[in-house]
Amino acid sequence: MTSPSPRNSTIVRTTTFSPTHCRPRLREDRGPRAVVVRPLDRAGAGAAVDAVFAGLSPRSRYLRFHSPVPRLPATVRQRLVDVDGRRQAAVVATVCGTPVGIARVIGDGDGAADVAVAVVDAWQRRGVGRELLTALAALAEEIGYRELRGSILPENVAMRGLAARVLPWARPWFDGDTVQFAAPIGPAAWTVTHEDLLADLVRR
Repeated sequence: MTSPSPRNSTIVRTTTFSPTHCRPRLREDRGPRAVVVRPLDRAGAGAAVDAVFAGLSPRSRYLRFHSPVPRLPATVRQRLVDVDGRRQAAVVATVCGTPVGIARVIGDGDGAADVAVAVVDAWQRRGVGRELLTALAALAEEIGYRELRGSILPENVAMRGLAARVLPWARPWFDGDTVQFAAPIGPAAWTVTHEDLLADLVRR
């Protein structure tokens, strides 16, 4: 499945979508396309996971899964489609009904949740990841999570930048071969501790 062209895109976060945007486009037609970001449910998870994985290059798959993944193993796919809206929740970005990105949280039972984001190559560097992570953070807060955590390969500069832009208060640190980050959300995001003040002084 090929992704629609991202040229002159407009991102919205509503579930409404004008059918006229999805008509076949002439080469000279430069009007905007809309990216719709919405919660992903179990009924649509399988098709969304398959479409987004198919749109990832080998490099993007490596950065997302931290290892070469030429094909998505059945056990991994099953975990990815097991979206219950609580322990594992996700949002999907679509263009004319075609999934172009997914962001998900998986709770660990202590009020924190691990974050993962994937955007098909044709729609990378178009602001889709930012919309996905922003919507995901809001959804995670609504569910009741107090902290988002992530594990990023050091060479994944785009994802590190995305986390810094959407969650600028996140604390990153190196852990072996990965960069970890933790970002409080909700009321906890506005609580200043002695550790925060000390870290700010050290940065200066």
